[in-house]
Amino acid sequence: MFAIGRRELLLGASALALAGCNASGGGAGANVSDEDMVLGQANAPVTLIEYASVTCPHCREFHETAWEQLKTNYIDTGKVRFVFREYPTPPPAVAVAGFQLARCGGATDEQYFTRVGELFRQQQAMFATGTMEGVRQKLIEIGGAAGLSQDQVMQCISDESGADRIRATVDAANRDFHVTGTPTFILNGTRYEGPPTYEAMSHAIDAAIAG
Repeated sequence: MFAIGRRELLLGASALALAGCNASGGGAGANVSDEDMVLGQANAPVTLIEYASVTCPHCREFHETAWEQLKTNYIDTGKVRFVFREYPTPPPAVAVAGFQLARCGGATDEQYFTRVGELFRQQQAMFATGTMEGVRQKLIEIGGAAGLSQDQVMQCISDESGADRIRATVDAANRDFHVTGTPTFILNGTRYEGPPTYEAMSHAIDAAIAG
């Protein structure tokens, strides 16, 4: 594990008050808000919310093994509206910076999900750098591949309003759904308790569609 540095990766100590993976806090309620990043049709019969962190290895595993099938078979077909909610896990300063990068430059929901996917793909490489400076350079690299300049990336990850936004999401998640770790899924307003595999989740979604 490396020490946090560079003014807590430019977001300051406020970001470190946010906890995730096996934390005791929460996120916004079941109603979709303007702060949420969403894919799928608003009138889909199922709304699936994921509380996740770009620094959580279990979230990365879900997005590597189940996400594409879920998107192809349920989201793209109009059966599921998918809502992603930001719930930082250690080191939270890195998670918050990653979320800020994903939203940088007024990203569309589609652009956001693409960037989050790349953050998951490079999660291990990011931490393998061993330093916060190495993480910063990785974020700049990922941002550059998305068409963002270094100045844009640095401005986005240093915007402390991001920490305030995410703290509100975490507070509501803990209050409304008693989120204690990531990933946590909410299926039509009810916490999903099964394994985060495509097979298990598809069965639960099909049952919800069937009523």
